[in-house]
Amino acid sequence: MNDEERQYWVNILPVMTPEQIQNLKDILLNEKQQLAAIDRKYAKEIERIGESQLLQKVDEERRTRREQRSKTEQSARAEEDAHTAEILGKIQRE
Repeated sequence: MNDEERQYWVNILPVMTPEQIQNLKDILLNEKQQLAAIDRKYAKEIERIGESQLLQKVDEERRTRREQRSKTEQSARAEEDAHTAEILGKIQRE
């Protein structure tokens, strides 16, 4: 319902009979309940989608951390190999 429609109902409300007002209230209450039911239905779906997106994000973060750790380990191995080669070179010269 847009603003123009709302204003129409507000303007016509004073000339409505009590029965018409009650019918309008019943209609509005019914619509509110139906919208709430739709919201509940889709809230579960949205929550499920949100959970799957969260799982994807966590998985991506873990993958990134694993890659960083792997690079760090490779770098440490390379430094250790270089250090070992340097020590072996010194020993062989002596």
